[in-house]
Amino acid sequence: MPDTDNLTEILVTSKKIFSGQFIQVINDTVKLADGKLAVREWVKHGGAVAIIAITAKNEIVLERQYRHPVKKIMLEIPAGKLEANEDPIDAAKREMLEETGYSAKNWLELGTCLPCIGYSNEQITYYLATDLTAGPPTPDEGEYLEIITLAFDKCMELAYTNQLTDSKTLSGLMLYQGYLQKYRT
Repeated sequence: MPDTDNLTEILVTSKKIFSGQFIQVINDTVKLADGKLAVREWVKHGGAVAIIAITAKNEIVLERQYRHPVKKIMLEIPAGKLEANEDPIDAAKREMLEETGYSAKNWLELGTCLPCIGYSNEQITYYLATDLTAGPPTPDEGEYLEIITLAFDKCMELAYTNQLTDSKTLSGLMLYQGYLQKYRT
């Protein structure tokens, strides 16, 4: 039985086995707590942001977008990858404006999530954006989105009935729910 007092794995070797446009796949050999060796393949990701944007009607801005890996149109909160050395708040403002056309006067960091800890180091920083101004979206080339707004309760209903299944959106809704419970008067 391994020593449960020390669960940390010690890196023995590391090799990059794939390098793409925004991810790398790494193959590590690690020493386990019991002294045995194991292989850990994982995705190195530069980080991302996601935004809970609240309209004047107190609705959440959402995107409908086709996602190739799951071959489905998904309902999601606005989000995107960090550029090299980009501050997360700057990325959040850029992504929301590009994807939805909305800008916001007020920004608040809600927290961070690690969505795929079994195979990726991706970290998503979540922001609450309020006092929105609408404008025309300017999505990236090849990015096709439909922007909709829904009440928070409707979003939660979709989540609980398995109609909204994107993990970053579910995490964002949970963080926003915690914010509402703490600050709602």
